Amino acid sequence: MLEICLRQTAIVSIDSRGFWLRCRDEELYVPFALFPWFEHATVAQLCLVQCIGESCLYWPELDVELGLDRLRTPMAAAQYAGGVDC
Repeated sequence: MLEICLRQTAIVSIDSRGFWLRCRDEELYVPFALFPWFEHATVAQLCLVQCIGESCLYWPELDVELGLDRLRTPMAAAQYAGGVDC
């Protein structure tokens, strides 16, 4: 069974082009241009993020699931069109 660890992940800041996400010991920038399903989300929807297992994040209000590797190298992962890659 996968462990959900809600407190290890948090939104640090949001601007007009994306948001900063802290997950465990790293901070990642999530640009809306590369992850468009977040662009029109509310602050509450963005902030409700869950860490599933060791390498996957899930936004239940948006039904978006992303691997941390995709967020670390967004240009390499830009080929994926959907919101699920874990």
